Amino acid sequence: MRVAAIYDIHGNLPALEAVLKEIRQEGVDQVVVGGDIVPGPMCRGVLERLLGLEMPVQFIHGNCEREMLAVATGSGTSGLPERYQGTLRWVAEELGAEYRQLMAGWPGMLAVEIEGLGKVLFCHATPRDDNEIFTRLTVEERLLPVFEGVDASVVVCGHTHMQFDRTAGKVRVVNAGSVGMPFGEPGAYWLLLGRDIQLRHTSYDLANAAERTRDTAYPQAEDFAASYVLKPPSEEEMLAEFSAAELK
Repeated sequence: MRVAAIYDIHGNLPALEAVLKEIRQEGVDQVVVGGDIVPGPMCRGVLERLLGLEMPVQFIHGNCEREMLAVATGSGTSGLPERYQGTLRWVAEELGAEYRQLMAGWPGMLAVEIEGLGKVLFCHATPRDDNEIFTRLTVEERLLPVFEGVDASVVVCGHTHMQFDRTAGKVRVVNAGSVGMPFGEPGAYWLLLGRDIQLRHTSYDLANAAERTRDTAYPQAEDFAASYVLKPPSEEEMLAEFSAAELK
């Protein structure tokens, strides 16, 4: 069985379309969507495209789905600044009640048995928290308490929008990167899992994607097009920023 892991799409439909084209060409058997479809300029279109796929698709939620649902329903509290809460309210309205209810039923983790890899656990950030931060530079001794006791040979995560393939004790930990909002070279990042794991990078028409983004009513459309489609932050910049917040 071949599984595609696509994480952190963030409403970037053009990036998703390019990745799905490659997924079909690769003859993938199943897709796992690893959270953070939202927020972003075309979240409804992204979700509809995924739900309409001709192959099995399984979803887990990310921290942003959780935050969006909390803001939409007024249940729980959000520590996000009001600017971001306003963006999440816009996304919630765009999705509508039916899609919000669907998202509310997504689990936080998913286990899949893949021949050649064994049991693979998909989570958004870490198995214990959908908002924890660690990177390829995080020292292993800080990771060991996070992954000890995990009943899987491989853990696939996302959240920090940068790919890596490393270990924590006996567990292989792989970050899928971000389809729609990468840090580093522009494009869409994802994983292809089979007898081994391939870190994939898909190019797409960035100028067209930026134009489509600007044509939406998304509150942060111009910033998204400029800062996450055309010229994302560098990996070095984000590694430095995340080092101050990792595993708090």
